[in-house]
Parts: sequence; C-alpha cells; structure tokens
Amino acid sequence: MVTGYGHLTYCTNIHGGEKWEDHFTLLRKHFPQIKQHVSPHHPMGLGLRLSDLASKALLDGGTLKELQNWLADEGGYVFTMNGFPFGDFHEDVVKAHVHAPDWTKPERLAYTKRLFDILARLLPEGMDGGVSTSPLAYRHGYNDAESKWQAMRERATQQIAEVALYLTQLHREQQKVLHLDIEPEPDGVLETGEEFIGWYTGELVPLGRELLVSVLGITATEAEEAIKRHVRLCYDVCHFALGYENHRHVVDALAQHGIQVGKFQISAALKASLPPDTTARQVIGEAFMAFNEPTYLHQVIAKRADGQVRRFKDLPDAQAAVLDEQSTEWRSHFHIPIFLEDLGTLQSTQSDIIEVLAIHQDRPLSGHLEVETYTWGVLPKRLQLPIAESISRELHWVVNQLGE
Repeated sequence: MVTGYGHLTYCTNIHGGEKWEDHFTLLRKHFPQIKQHVSPHHPMGLGLRLSDLASKALLDGGTLKELQNWLADEGGYVFTMNGFPFGDFHEDVVKAHVHAPDWTKPERLAYTKRLFDILARLLPEGMDGGVSTSPLAYRHGYNDAESKWQAMRERATQQIAEVALYLTQLHREQQKVLHLDIEPEPDGVLETGEEFIGWYTGELVPLGRELLVSVLGITATEAEEAIKRHVRLCYDVCHFALGYENHRHVVDALAQHGIQVGKFQISAALKASLPPDTTARQVIGEAFMAFNEPTYLHQVIAKRADGQVRRFKDLPDAQAAVLDEQSTEWRSHFHIPIFLEDLGTLQSTQSDIIEVLAIHQDRPLSGHLEVETYTWGVLPKRLQLPIAESISRELHWVVNQLGE
C-alpha cells in the first residue's frame, strides 16, 4: 500500500514453499485477505520472496505471465524482493545455512541476477525496485585464518560489483532503477552499520569503480554514482537494534558517504534488562530459552556495564552467561510481532522501530517499507495467531505509527 512515506508491504518469506507452485498457492490464499484488511480500495505491493528453485520456475514458460495476471486481478504489485534465503526457508533446520551459498559462490550471483530479471518485468512504471541479500557470508565460516577471510571478502565484493555492472546495464537499456540491498545481521560478515560503511567505501567502491570504468568506458565519477544508485543498505531495524546501534548516527554516517537506504525491514527482537538479583536473572534466562527452537539462529548480544557487547551464536550458547554480573541487558535475534512491546518477563525492541520511523518521517530515506516477521510458525503457541490476521495487524500498526 502507498503511504506518504513510501510503499508499505510485508515480506512473503512468512509463507513457506520452496517450489513456486507451493508458494503461489499460499500467496493466493493469504494475500487477498490481507489486502482486504489493509488496502481494500487501492493497490497493494508485495515483498516477494523466491527461492532459487522458484525463481527458475517463474522464468519457465508462461509462469511469470500467470503471476502478472494474478497481480493485476488482485490489485497487487511487486516492488521489492527478498533474495537472502536461497533455498527452503521453512525446513526443519535453517540456522547458518540461510547464508548458503554465500557471495563467494557463482550460484549466489546467478540467483540474484535472475531475481532482478523477474523484478524488472514485474515492477510498475516509475518505481524503483530492490532485492535484499546476505551480508556477504556467515562470519564463522571464515574466521579461522586471515588469508581465508580476506580472500572471501575480495571474491564476494567482486561478485557484488558484477551485480552493480549488470544493473547499470539494465538501467541503460530499460531506464529502470534497480538496487541490491545488503542486509547486515548478527554473525554476518557485515554485522554493524560501521562494518557495512567501511566495506562499502573501502572495498566495494574502489573495486566496483574499476570494473565499471573498464567495461563501460565511463569516468570514475560516473562509475561511483552508478554503484551508489544500484547497491544500497537494507536497514533491518531488528538487526541494528540487536547491536544496540544509534540509529541516527548510522543514518547520518550513510548520508555523509552518499549511501542510500534501499529498504527498511520493519522488525523487532527480544530484549530484557538484567537485574543484579541472581534469581531474577535465572527467570529471565528461562524466559529467553522458551524461544529456543531448532529452525533458525537466535543469536544473543549482551550489553556489558562498560558499554561493550558480548556475542553468542545462538540461545543455548548464551544460557550459562545470564549470571554474568557484567552483563546489564540481553537482546536475542527472534523476530517478534511488531505490535507487541511487553511479553511479560521479556520485552521487544519495538521502541527502535518507532525511533527509526520517526527519523524516516523527518528525513525520508527510502521508498520501501517492508514488515518482516517470518517466525509465526515457531513462536510460542500463546503468541501464534492466524497468518492473515497477524500480518494485517502489523501493517495497521505501522500505518498508525506513520500517522496515516
């Protein structure tokens, strides 16, 4: 749906289905209900998530045309896509496999280009379109040797530069502005705003500039402008909140370097302050562990009294550390429905969403707003609601925060 602050939608990674026909079945079931609840009289956009397998199927025969016809009939359109999970996102164990294949692999490059080919055909005239993606790779797959770490970064950056070249060529041919939106997240190679900006300015721009100048025969200035047009940040509010980042500082740093926000993913994490009392800490630790489930990684980031943070790969890894007297707060990577602030013993980082939306209202940063709560199926039973009802409630909550 169109708001005064951009196109608002939800990410369809909440709907399962690695095969296109399975995913499409769920879209046809849920999207009309959601649209009727939140945008009955006006078109509504979709944040389409396609697996590698589904993306291939959409370009086979008349399948994409079938989707286009269905969107036209339902009053829907696609302006953003989620290209982070390559395979099945609702299988029994996703965990760190969500990054695979990472940006060092040719399969990731081919998949991402394919998504842009699809988006170019679905995108309405006059809109820019984005595809969000992994922050290069899973950090712990490469942290055993400096040479391995550096080789990974160089290879991943080279392939992202090739996407920038591909999108620049599409822009010349079709006059469509398409952008790859890099999504920092816990335990990604790019985990924080500072890491993303450092990589972008120190690695991507120099390498990409050289590639575009060589292939396209344009000036270095034109090449850098093209990179900044076609490679942007996916600002997942949950992920930045997990790292206790100062949102205004991140936004100001992006502006200083001329880096755009391609998409805001509106999402919330779990959090709780840790009191001095040992018994109270144990109760809080048990409340966090109630969210431990086998499908996704739920990293914990503990804030310490000196302002530093301590990171844990998953909830079980952090369990014993809840009694660490130096830790004053825990936050865990579990996407909680954004309309929930108080969960009893635990809370959510909903206040970070409110802050980011206020910053965006003061200084619009992106035309793409996407609610991304993909954990409905693994939430504790007391928090589970029918999918269409839950998504509609989240979208209404955002609209209310925007004052519309």
